Amino acid sequence: MLESLGLDAACEALYRRMLTCPQEDLAQAGQHLGFDPGQIGAAAVTLTELGLLCASPSRPGSLRAVSAPTGMEILIARQQAELAAQQHRVEASRVAAARLVAEYAGLRPGTHAGAEQVLGLDLINERLAAVIGTTSRESMTFTPRRALSPESMATSRPLEKQVLQRGVRVRDIYLDNVRNDPASLAYIQWQMSLGVHVRSMASLPTRMIILDRQVAFLPARSDDTAAAALILTGQGTLTVLCALFESTWNTAQPLGQAPTADTRGLTPQESAVLHLLAEGHTDETIAKRLNVSTRTIRRITNTLMNQLQARSRFQAGINATRQGWIQH
Repeated sequence: MLESLGLDAACEALYRRMLTCPQEDLAQAGQHLGFDPGQIGAAAVTLTELGLLCASPSRPGSLRAVSAPTGMEILIARQQAELAAQQHRVEASRVAAARLVAEYAGLRPGTHAGAEQVLGLDLINERLAAVIGTTSRESMTFTPRRALSPESMATSRPLEKQVLQRGVRVRDIYLDNVRNDPASLAYIQWQMSLGVHVRSMASLPTRMIILDRQVAFLPARSDDTAAAALILTGQGTLTVLCALFESTWNTAQPLGQAPTADTRGLTPQESAVLHLLAEGHTDETIAKRLNVSTRTIRRITNTLMNQLQARSRFQAGINATRQGWIQH
């Protein structure tokens, strides 16, 4: 029941027992549960580290369980801190990835150290198919589109089958709102039926495909992803891009799971809008980044301002910072 808060079954059982029977010491509670001394000791260490057990003032040398309200506050605060740290790592990875893309985007067509720029969709697809044909372990993809084109789905189907038949682990991250397009959702459900691992989130930094952690395909232009692609093979570059994917994957949600509100009451989309507003982006830029309409962004912005009791965006930013909604 409390696994989502960091407690395994043994620790939860011991904590509950010590709450229910405060007259028992640690050993008695563990023995009642059928734990051996090693299990009792391991669970006690974990519970103490989490702050759920503390020294008993009435029984020197013994431990007691902190109250349930206090214990849950401790676990939730710990989870909030972990989420904030994870979000910071995601943002840092995004910044690093953006710098790498900007660095390589100015390359002329041809091959350079660790990077190659390929022009035209046909040649891009040809090179991608060739690399996919030799992929043997892993495929990781960002797809920041709210709807997949019929052409891209038709091209991808045989390639997906090939890699999955070879036992390649395939992980794809889509935008949350892709579920609103029936054709795209049907394609993704087909992927999942074959064993593709799929998650989604409100915002993705760029279109990206990483194969076997050795080759990455990224668009050279954000305004026309079919015009040119960057094929990156440098070890340092791939390390950063793989870290970006992993940190984003860890914060994304399974596609079949509806986005849930966080402890502030914000959905992932609302949280993304808030952070982009705080960075000074316009409604138009945010809409493009999240692949939604400008009207949707304005509606979300108005909702955020009401929640923050702000009359202006500037005041909303101040209130959000004061309330800990935005970490600097």
